[in-house]
Amino acid sequence: MNSLNERLKIIEKHICNQKITVMIIGLGSVGTYLLNYLISKNDPAIHIVVAGRNIEKMQKQVNIVRISSLIRRENKSHINVEAEVDLNNIESIVKVIRKWSPDFVVNSSRAYPGLKYGSISWKSVRAYGIWTPLAIRFTKNIMEACEKAETNAIVINTSYSDVVIPWLKSAGKPYPDFGSGNINHLIPRVQYAAAEMLGIEDFWNVDIVFAAGHFHDVCISKEGHAEGVELPLKIYYKGKERFLDQNRIFEACNIPMPVDTQRNMMNASSNYAIINGIIEAVKTGKAYRMHIPGAFGNIGGYPVFVGYRNNTFDTWIDESVFSFEKMNIANQMSMYLDGIEGVQDGALYYTNELLEKTKNIFGVELPKAVNFNEIEKTAQFIIANIIMPQISMGRGKLP
Repeated sequence: MNSLNERLKIIEKHICNQKITVMIIGLGSVGTYLLNYLISKNDPAIHIVVAGRNIEKMQKQVNIVRISSLIRRENKSHINVEAEVDLNNIESIVKVIRKWSPDFVVNSSRAYPGLKYGSISWKSVRAYGIWTPLAIRFTKNIMEACEKAETNAIVINTSYSDVVIPWLKSAGKPYPDFGSGNINHLIPRVQYAAAEMLGIEDFWNVDIVFAAGHFHDVCISKEGHAEGVELPLKIYYKGKERFLDQNRIFEACNIPMPVDTQRNMMNASSNYAIINGIIEAVKTGKAYRMHIPGAFGNIGGYPVFVGYRNNTFDTWIDESVFSFEKMNIANQMSMYLDGIEGVQDGALYYTNELLEKTKNIFGVELPKAVNFNEIEKTAQFIIANIIMPQISMGRGKLP
């Protein structure tokens, strides 16, 4: 694959020429919501390809989205359905990427579909990192396929990007350019909380600069606190910094949410925000700030700009408010609490605390380190020894 800067130059030309192809791999609830949002943009320049294994299921999902959007007079996009794309078969992914030459590839697949992993792990071990081998399982195949296909697409990952992207980078493998995830779900909560504390109605003019890993994104959203950790957070209203108590902000972020597939509206919206942000940055010449987990292969989540600097279309970590070092320290601390000690030389290292909890609660001994070539074996081990027993006891939530 070409460098990210080279691929951004290519996509910049395609956006200017009004020819943009988005490929969604995996049309579950995240992919279907994303399809709906892209169509609702009502932009004839956007062509969408959905790819997966089940042609009948995908076609039904496409049909309902197409018809519903046209009722709203919002559908000007063409959609193609590509079946027989097996995410365990890299060549099948290569074939479809070469056929359509997408500008964006969105991985919305899951190694164990239909299960909310957090319904098993949060209350028991209060950490999500245990599932990392499942999160990376298909992502690594898609990235290998992208490299073989020599695609110039921008690749977006939806599954635990805080660690998946750094793990791929540490192994010397191609890795997604952007991640979407829980940090995106927390930012609007902070906006609403800040607006209420400031007594303002135009909450959309509240701007947030934030850095945190997956643990804090979940902990703040579910429990309304940051586990005693001071996180890099700045709040602005119409460009002016506002000084609000961080604890009160986080407490107000604990709002009730559905626990079924409706939650995937947020993940799909994160993906849409990345695609739309890149398109609008080209069209307007402005730089847009987004919050990206796994940005440029760094663990945790960071504020990231996409837009023009030095007359070149580019993307970069925003260090105008917080230094990278400060954000990186906070992210490593957050991911440690999520059960991840780090990634190094292609290996994922679990924390000793997570290993002990996993043994005590599930009766399962995980390895301290999971090497890159052991991902599939470890993922299958977790499915067989943790997921399946928990589901059989009614402790894992299936939608």
